[in-house]
Amino acid sequence: MKVKYIARDRYGIKREGEIEASTIEEAEEILKNQGFIDIQINVKNVKDKKDAKATSSGGIKLFKSKVKELDLAIFTRQLGAMINAGIGITQALEILAQQMPNPTLQEAINKVRDDVVTGMSLSKTMAKHPNVFPPFLVNLVDAAEESGKLDETLKRATVYYEKLAAIKGKIKSASWYPTAVLVIATLIVLGLLTFVVPTFAEIYSSMGGELPFLTQILINISNNLKSNILFIIGFIIAVVVINKQIYKTYSGKRFYHKLFLKIPLIGKILHKGALAKFARTFATLINGGVSIIRAIEIASSTVGNVLIEESLQKTKTDVEKGKPFSQSLDKNYFPLMFTAMAAVGENTGRLDEMLDTIASFYEDEVDREVDALISTLEPLMMVVIGGIVGFILIALYLPIFKIGELVK
Repeated sequence: MKVKYIARDRYGIKREGEIEASTIEEAEEILKNQGFIDIQINVKNVKDKKDAKATSSGGIKLFKSKVKELDLAIFTRQLGAMINAGIGITQALEILAQQMPNPTLQEAINKVRDDVVTGMSLSKTMAKHPNVFPPFLVNLVDAAEESGKLDETLKRATVYYEKLAAIKGKIKSASWYPTAVLVIATLIVLGLLTFVVPTFAEIYSSMGGELPFLTQILINISNNLKSNILFIIGFIIAVVVINKQIYKTYSGKRFYHKLFLKIPLIGKILHKGALAKFARTFATLINGGVSIIRAIEIASSTVGNVLIEESLQKTKTDVEKGKPFSQSLDKNYFPLMFTAMAAVGENTGRLDEMLDTIASFYEDEVDREVDALISTLEPLMMVVIGGIVGFILIALYLPIFKIGELVK
């Protein structure tokens, strides 16, 4: 039966939780052996517990903070350090639950601790929270529990998550920088067309006379923008919403991912970033004792591109049939250097080390590509923005040079 308890731990901190026990006496004995005092016990079932939590928290939380790579890096680093120091998993989880800044991760750790207390393995109880603990970490912990090297495995997981966060940050900066500059430039131009140009148009219209060609074009653009502003805003919103809905479908996502890889400069960054993430994930998994088939399956889901993921699923099928991993990689997405180094790793029995080397290489490549992209875009964007603003200013002030012809 499920036994709900309220007690104080060895540090005097009040704790609530549930354990499995045949009798209340057995539950008390289990809790005492774990160092609890001032024990209060009630028999509860799981449904009652969920209802009580929902009531005490004032209802179900609609919005939960997302658990990111850096959150998991903190979790694995601290848990690994405490286990290495000889602290038991249950006590380590209790301490971690109090220190985690992310409330979603904190809640999950508390639930994991409650299940571990009942005798469930760490990996199995982590698997009950797939939105918090990804399959990569669950399988890594599962393999580590079998090998008895949990602390070492958690250290490798920490390095992995820190590297993954870094590579994702670089890819985001590569895509967000031009987007941010474009949005700012668009707002500046819209501001000029909406507020500045109409003022000049009123001044020139009061003078009479024929305006220069460029000035008249600019005023026409401004008038059309003001009269159709609601339609333009509605059109932009509709385009964004429709594209989001298309992207949610598998075929739509596949179309966009294929398009992303073909974008000049940015496509190379996304491709190399995907290769780096796959190599790093795959290396960490097989180094941690996960089978190569399962490692390919998990690592393929981290690449962030449907087309590359599809090719890796074919690779997994070929490996299951006995074909070497390096020869199963799709040459359309995995360059010769990647397959050659993977082949060397297979032949020497050091595939994980070779994949780590590949991951580091492509991570450095992404760094260089992002820096090159930004250094290329900065002057290019300045020229484009300067050209547009320059055109507006020239068109506005051109009639001033012909002021005598305008006044009639």
